[in-house]
Amino acid sequence: MNDIVMTLDAGGTNFVFSAYQNAKEIIEHVHLKTPKKEDGAVLDDVLNTIVKGFRMVEERLPGKPMAISFSFPGPAEYELGIIGDLQNLPLFRGGVALGPMLQNIFGIPVFINNDGDLFAYGEAMGGFLQHINQKLEAIGSPKRFKNLLGVTFGSGFGGGIVTDGKIYPGDNSAQGEINRFCDKFNTNFSIEESTSIKAIKRMYREFSGSHDESLEPKDIFDIAEGNKPGNVMAARTTFKKFAEAAGMALANAASLTDGLIVIGGGLANAYPIFLNDLVAEMNKPFHTNAGEDITRMEVSVFNLEDEKDMEKFLKGDIRTVKVPFSDKTITYDPLKRIGVGVTRLGTENAISLGAYYYAVNRLNLE
Repeated sequence: MNDIVMTLDAGGTNFVFSAYQNAKEIIEHVHLKTPKKEDGAVLDDVLNTIVKGFRMVEERLPGKPMAISFSFPGPAEYELGIIGDLQNLPLFRGGVALGPMLQNIFGIPVFINNDGDLFAYGEAMGGFLQHINQKLEAIGSPKRFKNLLGVTFGSGFGGGIVTDGKIYPGDNSAQGEINRFCDKFNTNFSIEESTSIKAIKRMYREFSGSHDESLEPKDIFDIAEGNKPGNVMAARTTFKKFAEAAGMALANAASLTDGLIVIGGGLANAYPIFLNDLVAEMNKPFHTNAGEDITRMEVSVFNLEDEKDMEKFLKGDIRTVKVPFSDKTITYDPLKRIGVGVTRLGTENAISLGAYYYAVNRLNLE
């Protein structure tokens, strides 16, 4: 079966092209510098670079590709392949029919989607979701998960939803846009004010009184862990506030998706210092005016990077009940639960794999 799919990771600094077959990457990446407006580039320079990259990939393939499939920043009308006004690629203005252009040039179907959606899809089809279900199967549990919320913590806060093997489709290419949730600490602001790279850097400066803008989240993580000089308390407070804001947002999202949550993006590497607090926030009860507590969610949330939490999550509450008026029994697990864990594929690989599976699914080749 010919299932070769050419892919692209479109960044503000570099365009990275590749190709997948049988769910595996089959060539070395092709890296091309992203033309920038400040360097005198115009839109045609960007479009020609994209075409050049795919041509270079095509020349290295063992056969004819069946499709092009890749992530591209929004806003966009992804079903139509039309890209809107982009913040990190400002040469795209007023609507650019990128998908139809590539389809005309290469003569094969072109699929474009949001990086958050493709990240979630890659982790659902070949990463985190399968990993957890395999663990449940190995211990004989009847429990299986079909739904996955993928979130990325990086320059922004992105999301995607997969349900029963399909990317959840919105009507306006705006599904999974959790970056539009309000910030727990200031509801007049977007959640990204507490859950992005710039937020980590800003909060550490505020809590430490430092004016050093050169410190990156990795530096602040190392300070919090005692592996780098700096204000340890300020660094830990920064990640705790990040965790609480993210936990509130994910609790809201998970109340709708009712599935596992996988975390990716650059900030995911700091999970040892924030994931417990994030899960604790999701499990924190609400208070009523009558002085009573009610559970924050209808399900319990487990940190699947913690060994003890994973053990409890997998064990569940397996029961066997008799079917009335028969000799039959049914084994089930009534413990309502979801879990939060970190990407098993790496964010970029998950996005590319998601792009591959998205094309395969759309072309009905599975």
